[in-house]
Amino acid sequence: MKALVLGASGGIGGALTRELRARGADVIGLSRRHDGLDLTDEASVARAAAGLQGDFDLIVNATGALQIGADRPEKTLNAVTAQAMAAQFALNATGVALALRYFSPVLQRSGRAVFASLSARVGSIGDNRLGGWISYRAAKAAQNQIIRTAAIEIARKRPEAVVVALHPGTVATSLSAPYAANHPMISAQHAARALLSVIDGLTPADTGTFWDWKGTRVEW
Repeated sequence: MKALVLGASGGIGGALTRELRARGADVIGLSRRHDGLDLTDEASVARAAAGLQGDFDLIVNATGALQIGADRPEKTLNAVTAQAMAAQFALNATGVALALRYFSPVLQRSGRAVFASLSARVGSIGDNRLGGWISYRAAKAAQNQIIRTAAIEIARKRPEAVVVALHPGTVATSLSAPYAANHPMISAQHAARALLSVIDGLTPADTGTFWDWKGTRVEW
């Protein structure tokens, strides 16, 4: 297997990279820290994609952020700011669209190939029971629509491709650390193994869908 992990220096991205290599996969990891890949900068995404060779069986986008800068997730509408919302969309939605635009062409054309992007259950509109976190929820919901739409287009040239959104669970990383007291956590290694198990079970009939780390389909 040849795999590409975007956001490979992060908690989940790093764990996915290690787990794939332990399986014997040929893995390329890209990140802002080590390679200058910044999904909010289209030029850097284009440069990173241009440097890749060969067809990939698996591409995982493990980038994302719950808190960007000093802007914490909003508890009420009164906390919403245009700046914070724009930053969330730039990374968690527009950035995913750019990743799909520039990296999906290196998926192998024949045979099963998977593009999986880490979304979040709170991006599910149907599953929203608590409110709050408006910018993050909205950006992840937008990502889910981007995944769904891209899956339709990609299937026209790669009928065996699988394009999905994945909820990794609440993982013990720097992203979730400020909220650890309120949610049960799983380790990044546990999440990586679980996500890869879900990916292993997907078929082309599952393209354009949303799954959690336990293998349960999530409503949009």
